[in-house]
Formats: sequence, C-alpha cells, structure tokens
Amino acid sequence: MKVKEYLNNKLAQGAVHITLIDPSRQVPEAAGRLAETAQEVGSDLIFLGGSANITQRALVETVDVVKQRTSIPVLFYPAGTESLSLNLDAFLFLSMLNSSNPHFISGAHAKIALVLKRLEVETISAGYIMVEPGMKIAELGEAELVSRDNFWKAIGYALAAEFMGMDFVYLEAGNGAAQPVPAGMIRAVKREISIPLIVGGGIRTAIDARRVRQAGADIVVTGTVIENAGYRERLRSILSALKE
Repeated sequence: MKVKEYLNNKLAQGAVHITLIDPSRQVPEAAGRLAETAQEVGSDLIFLGGSANITQRALVETVDVVKQRTSIPVLFYPAGTESLSLNLDAFLFLSMLNSSNPHFISGAHAKIALVLKRLEVETISAGYIMVEPGMKIAELGEAELVSRDNFWKAIGYALAAEFMGMDFVYLEAGNGAAQPVPAGMIRAVKREISIPLIVGGGIRTAIDARRVRQAGADIVVTGTVIENAGYRERLRSILSALKE
C-alpha cells in the first residue's frame, strides 16, 4: 500500500499522529528505540529529518535502525538539510511557501526530482507555512514568518498550496517553539481549504494536542516531546487526547 493511501485510510478514521525524529539529536540506536516506542503507544507515522546538522552517515544509519524496529511508514522530512536518504517509504516534498529564497520553495526539489522519478520513490507534497516564532528551521529557510495574528496571510498561503495541487497544507511553528500555532489560525485555515491540514511545532502536552485537533488539525506532528526523560507517558497522553 502506498503511504498516501495509508494516510487517507487513517484520516478517514480520525486524527493522525506523526512522531518527528531528528537524527542529529541522538545516536541511531537511540532513534530506533524512540521510533519503536512511538509505534507502541499509537503514533501512525515517523518523520526522519528536520535539522541542518544531519550528516549523510547519521541519516542513513538512523534510517536503517528505525526501519528495522518499526512497521509503520517512515518518511524523509528534508527540511533544512542537504543530506539525503532514499531508503524510506516516501519522500515528503516540503515547499516552504513563505521563504524569501526560491531554493526552499522549489529549487532544492528540482535538484532531486529526476532521481526520485527514476528510483520510483513515492512523493507526498505539502505547502509548508512557517508561523511565528518559526525557530531554527525558519531561520535556515529564510522564511518571512506569518505573524500569529495574521490569519488572512496564513489562509492565502494555504489556498495557494491547494490551488497548486499539493496534497497537504502544513502550518509549522517550529521545533522547540514555546507555543503551538494559534487555534484561531488553524480554525480559519481549515475552514477555507479542502485538503488535509498538518500542524506541528510547540505541541508538548495533551492539552496542546487536544486544542490543535479541536481547532481543525487533521494531522499533528510532535518532536521535542520525545527528547526528554519520561517521553513514553507524555507521548501516550498526547495520543489519547488525539484519538479520544
């Protein structure tokens, strides 16, 4: 089954949760344990990537371990890195729509598009919209951040993503953000689009997850929550809030 079909089936049943693992933050074996725990408590997919500091060796070795220890789909999340791994279930084609640098909108994608086609790698496209504070990924992507009260600008980018034929809209506050994307913005964007909405960044608690979900997020991404002790129970509570 293709990952896109798997995702659509999951979305038909309710909210989807994705665990983001950054290979630069732990050794491959530790990343494998995190992924295994995420699957055990109910996460639906794994994103691997998200940092400019990922070396090619760390990425490839992490992919191998994570794939060995999990059975849920593992997607490459290439934001901010020049490293590349094709040994995954699909490639997330993130176009940072509010970047001031064309490289992050389509330039980086054009460099690898033919390789992905020749190797028949499944691609999933998402209009990636960076919302304040954006954190390191927004800095690396030279994003012109959408302010937290500018719902109209977020809607504009989201509709642009849909009209350009992208599979998903992705609102991102940034890994490590103090707060998630505002519920009002999520609600406003969801009301105007007809494709699924992904929300990530700053979601650390069950309360955060429930608020984001109730505002309209179809898919919720968490990352930082798994980087500290006691992550299993915190992740379990987040999943319970999403799946209730």
